[in-house]
Amino acid sequence: MKKIYFLCTGNSCRSQIAEGYAKKYLDSQWEIRSAGVETHGLNPRAVAVMKEDGIDISTQTSDLIDIDYFNQSDMIVTLCGDAADKCPRIPKESTHLHWDLEDPAKAVGSEEEIMTAFRNTRNEIENRMIELAKQLNG
Repeated sequence: MKKIYFLCTGNSCRSQIAEGYAKKYLDSQWEIRSAGVETHGLNPRAVAVMKEDGIDISTQTSDLIDIDYFNQSDMIVTLCGDAADKCPRIPKESTHLHWDLEDPAKAVGSEEEIMTAFRNTRNEIENRMIELAKQLNG
């Protein structure tokens, strides 16, 4: 089984959304996990915007990087500069993609403006995941 790891700073929003879409779009040959260089807990707004799209990520957990899984991953996707900067060195055997996305948890304004930021990030991740799945499924 191939392994893919989505990494972000706190494993609360972007990497959680990516994990949810990977489970939807990647075929069963992939083991899918996400983690962070810190744990910030699963963001309820991330859960809400994914639920809007019919994907339940409410049982996912905010986890620290598992160095064994990291070292065995076929593909590592970092979703923010902080994770790319603070991650352990990417193994030479792993393919590394970097999706530099704004952190919707840092959005300010009304609740609707904040939720719009979450939806925009969700949509960007879904589009990238669809393209990645086209390359990886086979």
